Amino acid sequence: MYKEERLPQNAKEGILFLLIVSIISVNTIAPMIMGMERGFTKENYIETLKIIPFMWVIVVLLVRLVAGPLVGKIMPKLVGQTD
Repeated sequence: MYKEERLPQNAKEGILFLLIVSIISVNTIAPMIMGMERGFTKENYIETLKIIPFMWVIVVLLVRLVAGPLVGKIMPKLVGQTD
């Protein structure tokens, strides 16, 4: 069976991948949403930067503790052995 080489191959690589993707996502999406809601000002951006570390921790915990186990249970029902 073909193994995808671009994806994380073990737990250490998985955590590193999760950290990189989540940092990029949180630092891009949160300021954009805040800018659209409150306007693109320096004060709003700084306020967003104060909240980002807490939200980042919450997102990482939710992905590891909630989304990961759910996907592990649902995927075998949707995907065959040779998929």
